[in-house]
Amino acid sequence: MVSSLKELIDQPELGHTSDPEERFISSGVSWESYESLLVKLENNSHYRVTYLDGILEIVSPSIRHEKIKTNLGMLLERFFYSKRIRFVPMGSSTFRNKARKAGAEPDECYCIGEEKSVPDLAIEVVLTSGNISKLEIYRRLGVAEVWFWERNQFKLYHLRDNSQTELATIYPDTYGYELRAASEILPGLDISLLEQCITISDSIQAVDEFEQGLKADNE
Repeated sequence: MVSSLKELIDQPELGHTSDPEERFISSGVSWESYESLLVKLENNSHYRVTYLDGILEIVSPSIRHEKIKTNLGMLLERFFYSKRIRFVPMGSSTFRNKARKAGAEPDECYCIGEEKSVPDLAIEVVLTSGNISKLEIYRRLGVAEVWFWERNQFKLYHLRDNSQTELATIYPDTYGYELRAASEILPGLDISLLEQCITISDSIQAVDEFEQGLKADNE
């Protein structure tokens, strides 16, 4: 990829690279440069841009990454419809907070009930590890729940009520997210069923088995 952030911003056109999951990381990046990059990439949805305390990370997701993300969203929305849960899909929208020096673009995210300025749920598909703490970014943004899909299973984190206090910045391990076995904002969702069906390559079969599992849960 390009060797510097300035070179990336100044390119006339950004195209796909031969690396299926390429990652660009730069430190000492100003908030203004971060926002300039977002403007540069506003018509290019292929990249995911993350920012925390001057560290910028850009990821070019692989096809496998995008397949998992699409299947996950497809199944989760089937759950919303089956349970008559009102939701607002927000995809990979950019969420940022200048005062907290944090910004992210989730793989998928949702508001539950009504649209809000920050999603209730953010989902990240992790195939390669990055250098930025996504949980810390989402904590600063105030996202209630974050799911990481990694090694064919989920890790679910729920934000403590007091995590936005000043003490949270001083003691992030105490005032932050807690790892949970089940979702607090979607308590009726069988996470093991969702994990099982995401790994099915045939999308029709995946939906069929997921819906059969939902019906069995209701019996």
